[in-house]
Amino acid sequence: MKTTHRPPSEQFLAARQLKRHAGVWQLWALGVGAVISGDFFGWNFGLTSGGFGGMLVALLIVTVMYAGLCSSIAEMAAALPHTGGAYSFARTAMGPWGGYITGLAENMEYILTPAVIVVGIGGYLGAIFETPKSWEPLWWILSYVLFVTLNIWGVDLSFRFSLLITLAALLALFTYWWAVYPSFDPNRYAAPFFPRGINGIWSCLPFALWFYLAIEQLPLAAEESHDPVRDIPRGLGWGFATLMLCAFLTLTLGASTAPGAAAVGASTEPLFLGFTAAWGKSAGSKWLAAIACIGLIASFHTILFAYGRQIYSLSRAGYFPAWLSLTHARRKTPHRALIAGAVLGFGAALAIQLSPHDSPVGAILLNMAVFGAVIAYVLQMASFLLLRRQLARLPRPYRSPLGLLGAWVSMAIALLTLLTLFLDPGYAKGVYGAAVWFLLGLIWFAFHARHHLILSPEEEFAIAHRTAP
Repeated sequence: MKTTHRPPSEQFLAARQLKRHAGVWQLWALGVGAVISGDFFGWNFGLTSGGFGGMLVALLIVTVMYAGLCSSIAEMAAALPHTGGAYSFARTAMGPWGGYITGLAENMEYILTPAVIVVGIGGYLGAIFETPKSWEPLWWILSYVLFVTLNIWGVDLSFRFSLLITLAALLALFTYWWAVYPSFDPNRYAAPFFPRGINGIWSCLPFALWFYLAIEQLPLAAEESHDPVRDIPRGLGWGFATLMLCAFLTLTLGASTAPGAAAVGASTEPLFLGFTAAWGKSAGSKWLAAIACIGLIASFHTILFAYGRQIYSLSRAGYFPAWLSLTHARRKTPHRALIAGAVLGFGAALAIQLSPHDSPVGAILLNMAVFGAVIAYVLQMASFLLLRRQLARLPRPYRSPLGLLGAWVSMAIALLTLLTLFLDPGYAKGVYGAAVWFLLGLIWFAFHARHHLILSPEEEFAIAHRTAP
């Protein structure tokens, strides 16, 4: 199916300018900050699906997947330093349809991931201020308004806040590990290790993936980085190493200390539960909940940044409505994209909250976000393999040390994870809802957007360098 492009006017591009600010430490903070909430909320639901043993094996599997994914993305980001990220890679490798499908899947991931996190924030704030559960959507609204405003205010402020809140989140994790370690006893608190046998491992894959989900967002900051060719691969590598250490420590200590894997797996405030088990419920417990909330805030803020840039790049190229890519006249931030993503994310969370279901809202949204993520991962690895073959002479300032094998293994694990999303009936309805969302997006492109594409930087690069139309 053919597509139609039109050249952008100078006025069009002038109204869609970003501001360069980020260095390697800001990129490291952006990557770690986007993911660190996975240690504070979300991963623990896997303990009810497959126990500590199932989660541990699942974490080992997804760590291998992300090692190949991050290495491959680092190579592509250095060779194609555009804000489009995954869409840009796939657009060059597979043409407009491949670029759009990849971008649409990643868009679902980045809109739904903050929705998962804001549910966790609501839980922690409810514990701090002792508000009824029915008030949680009000905490969601407050969080979106506050942090969308912060992202609109300016990229320099956003990056400074990301660095500070990420360091604070890591300090909070260290505090948690130190608090719970004295009660470490896997045989007491984490047994039985495999309550659902081998099948529990597959059920745990989406929750283990939550420890790393969104680290791949760093290429979206390419046009706001001083030296994306050098700094994005470094930021990805250091960020992945940081997250890997945090993931294994949090899982091992969280499941193998008081109050035990069963209680932690059922909680919407797993770190707060560990703090109170270690130090008791006292006047200071609210401060402990606030500490545990820091990681969620770090990820919420940085993933808002990610979806803002992702919507911006797709709308600048005409895949989404072009008015979404307008940037603030003075702040040079994609304010319309940020607001639109917040409305969609909050709407998804509220719809699930109000619908009849037996599973936690956050867990349902998590599986929906993973649905988009693993589709995007499969297509990004396909893009890596195709670019290595089709554009072998394209300058690659950074080359993946895991090469083609790393990409193939990552693709296989992502496909396996996609299949497991449909196995748990408690979460499958949400995944089917995400599939409907995805289908509607494909219909939009087939009947409208493909006839109104714009020669953005990503499109011009793809047309100039690739073989597919």
